[in-house]
Amino acid sequence: MMEAGKREDPLGELMRRSQTGDAAAYAELLKEAATVLRRAIRGRRTGLNDEDVEDLIQETLLALHNVRATYDPARPFMPWLLAIAHNRFVDGARRYFRNGAREVPIDEQNVTFTLPDTNTMEEAFGESQALHRAVQELPSGQRAAIEMLKLREMSLKEASEASGISIGALKVATHRAMNALRKLLEKR
Repeated sequence: MMEAGKREDPLGELMRRSQTGDAAAYAELLKEAATVLRRAIRGRRTGLNDEDVEDLIQETLLALHNVRATYDPARPFMPWLLAIAHNRFVDGARRYFRNGAREVPIDEQNVTFTLPDTNTMEEAFGESQALHRAVQELPSGQRAAIEMLKLREMSLKEASEASGISIGALKVATHRAMNALRKLLEKR
């Protein structure tokens, strides 16, 4: 029987038991919280597709897991959970609009063009030869760094072990070589 003035809070009780180390209560809490969140999110955020709703639920449950120690058992659970869900939604919206601001909408177009002189092998081959000649013009240290790190795709550690040059020196040589190549190729 409930005390006068107290409201039933089954999720709050599951959370209180979870905070004492009851793994079964925690599993049940996550299951019930997911159901409640799904209903709440779909009711308030009608424009979201099913994948977005599920992503938001998972982000909220993960956040709940990460901050579960901050829950005050003397307070109601649902407002705390819904505040977490709201914050996850706001963070997602910010991320969406921040990324969307950098995207440029375009009409669907073909990847290649139909003109006969576009996308030819001769053009690619010519650019490859120009790059090869430019690499050969680099000082030996820069050329070795480019060949190992960019052409053979070795890791910094592998290149350092193979050449006896420190990782820092390889980074510097690669940076300088890339700048030199850029300048050499712009001249041509």
